[in-house]
Amino acid sequence: MMNARLITLGLIGFLPLAAQVAPVALPEVTVYSPRVANQSAAASFAMPVSSLRFEPRVDIQARNLTEAQADVTIRGGIFENTGFRLGAVTLSDPQTGHYYAEIPVAPMMLGAPEILTGADHALVALNSTVGAVAYAWRPVRTAGVLSFAAGDHGMNREDFYEGYVSDAALFGERVAADVSWGRSESNGAVAFGDSHFDRVTARLQLAGGNSQTDLFAGYQAKFFGWPNLYTPFNSDESENLETLLFALNHRVDLGAGDFFEAGIYHRRNKDDYAFNRFAPLGPVHPFQHTTWVTGAGAGGRRDLGALALNFHGEILSDDLHSTSLTAGKFHSRTLAKLAVVPEKSWSLDGGARVVAKAGATWDHSDRDGSVLSPVFELAREQATGPVQRIYASYATTTQLPSYTALNSSASSGLFRGNPDLGRETSRNLELGLASALGGWNLEAAVFHRQDENLVDWTFKRGVTARTANAVDVDTTGAEFVARKSWRAFDLVIGYTVLTKSPDYRGAAVDASFYALNYARQRLTAAIVARLGREFEVRLDNAARIQAGNLLRTTGGDRAVISSLGLAYRPVALPRTEFTVLVDNLWDSAFQEVPAVPAAGRQYSAGIAYAW
Repeated sequence: MMNARLITLGLIGFLPLAAQVAPVALPEVTVYSPRVANQSAAASFAMPVSSLRFEPRVDIQARNLTEAQADVTIRGGIFENTGFRLGAVTLSDPQTGHYYAEIPVAPMMLGAPEILTGADHALVALNSTVGAVAYAWRPVRTAGVLSFAAGDHGMNREDFYEGYVSDAALFGERVAADVSWGRSESNGAVAFGDSHFDRVTARLQLAGGNSQTDLFAGYQAKFFGWPNLYTPFNSDESENLETLLFALNHRVDLGAGDFFEAGIYHRRNKDDYAFNRFAPLGPVHPFQHTTWVTGAGAGGRRDLGALALNFHGEILSDDLHSTSLTAGKFHSRTLAKLAVVPEKSWSLDGGARVVAKAGATWDHSDRDGSVLSPVFELAREQATGPVQRIYASYATTTQLPSYTALNSSASSGLFRGNPDLGRETSRNLELGLASALGGWNLEAAVFHRQDENLVDWTFKRGVTARTANAVDVDTTGAEFVARKSWRAFDLVIGYTVLTKSPDYRGAAVDASFYALNYARQRLTAAIVARLGREFEVRLDNAARIQAGNLLRTTGGDRAVISSLGLAYRPVALPRTEFTVLVDNLWDSAFQEVPAVPAAGRQYSAGIAYAW
């Protein structure tokens, strides 16, 4: 099987070398990330998380579909270490980081995801320790897309987007708006793995030459089932999620790298989880939670002459109502962050410059006090030459545990919490560079991170529950991303290597669901081959050597996961695209989350019309 995979990869790589024809570009509104080949999955409409499935610097650990429930990890962190930024604010779900990626926004409204780590992450992300996925609001343009698809397991999908830029002006800025609607359903790749998703979004935008204001409202409903969805006890579980988001964001670019951005948002997330989806529920569902979060943030950069000032501030207030998370000390809190990082630069010969940043962040909570953390970075930058940037950075970040960890009973139930879990701290030291050489764009970094009081969920033989335990863990690693485009061929390669050293401080732990569920080595390759004027092959691949875990029952610790797409755009119908998409091409049984069955191979065929 491995030889067949390598031969397939080789053929896809060879064909465009002979083709050398004019590219057939996708409509701009349907390209969500240039670092992946397939912009959506086979069995669902596209969500913001879809473009992260094969992102070189992100590892996805999915249950059922990525679009159903996905833990997003960066550099060997866990799902709750990763922040999600939307414009000027960090989105949050205080119940659990499993729902951080529940963002009811159509990807057509967002720019490509930016992965923030080190000093960049420490400056702008609230309540996350390892990294953040940052989305900017995309300018509206007059364009639209309507698509339909159907596939195996009874899958069908419909998706619509329309953007319009009017001639009207308000406050000297043009008025624009866009709307989107999406729906998908499937019986699932395994028994009782069915899903049904709906999303509707709308946005009003004011935009000028250097500023943009976005007012957004979105609603998303998701039902999905899966055996062993969250527990390793052979139960058919299900989840019903409803997410509502309102957001207002304003950004103005001031020139020469200076900018100011501010935003506010309100998010409500309702979660109805069933350990046994067929059990009588009675008058009260045993695992039903609703969270509310209201947040605001502002930040930017300003040149003051002798130095420049990088600054960012955020505050959020949350509240939890739950039928089961009732054992903790509180169910509401306020979090705040202030970052002030001055920047000084010196010019060198040949157009290069040295940039030094040194500052601090202040994190506060009305439930857990305050902490001051340092941020340092020293970089050499140059617009021309083989190395554009080389840097060294050190940053400390902190976060507080979720309510599932704090408010679950410590002595009974499927999830055992601990109300005394405290602030988590992460110290990150890294060296990196960005280079352009021979037509290649290259990024590389080596890093060492010390996590203290990291909240992990662990397993002990003989205990029918998962338990929240604090762990100290050192992570050392390196990552590399290379990208190059030819006339008929695009290639993005990523490679990450990690080692970990954990200390559970004497806690009874036989296995880890998250902190020790990581790839020791992971190689990604996104390939787009334009075969003639009308055909395009899109292939995403992720090969991994996973750390051993006794909870992983099938699929072993080595896997190759691929997604293959074929697009046909006839010359006679230039606005129409026919597609065939296969996810999990090799039908791998690898369990991305230990004990959670893998989704099997899935096919779909679709048609899209853009205008």
